[in-house]
Amino acid sequence: MTELGKEEKCASQSSKNNITNRRLSVLPGLKEHLIFWPIAVFGLALDLWSKSAVFNWLGQKPDNNVSIIDGFLQLVRTVNPGAAFGIAAGRSYLLVVVSTAALVVILVVFFLNRIRQKLVNVALAFLAAGICGNLYDRIFNDGLVRDFIDVVYWPGKHWPAFNIADSLLCIGVGLLMISTFFAPRALDRRSSKST
Repeated sequence: MTELGKEEKCASQSSKNNITNRRLSVLPGLKEHLIFWPIAVFGLALDLWSKSAVFNWLGQKPDNNVSIIDGFLQLVRTVNPGAAFGIAAGRSYLLVVVSTAALVVILVVFFLNRIRQKLVNVALAFLAAGICGNLYDRIFNDGLVRDFIDVVYWPGKHWPAFNIADSLLCIGVGLLMISTFFAPRALDRRSSKST
């Protein structure tokens, strides 16, 4: 093989290695996995355990509810056939498809996100846990999501009952909103350091 042929082969191999390294650098590292997966798994476990424990406990109570803070917070035993605020009630197949699609999007964002903010990874983990918790109920509880937290926001006015998964979803959305305020500053700092 000529000297020129060897150089072309080395250049070609180097180009392939650069492409492989760029692809691998896009994937999350160990640190990101150690943030995302424990939060997602613990959040899902907490949601499923709390639903089971509270529903079993309240099933033994004559009124199926227990006051935690009189006039403000109580535990109730109720199910929701829809999404938030009863949206799409009775359309469990649609909600399963939408939830599954949302979970896939979250996982794609986690695996392909180039900006590695801890807050974004935490938010995605909360969202994944919340989606999985309610998706589990929709699939294995005849399309009904178990809710048990009842908040009175005004005398006689109750917020729709919710569960831990719903709380995780709200926290995840809130964290994503907060992270958007910090992301542009981080990008500005990186670009100013490179110049």
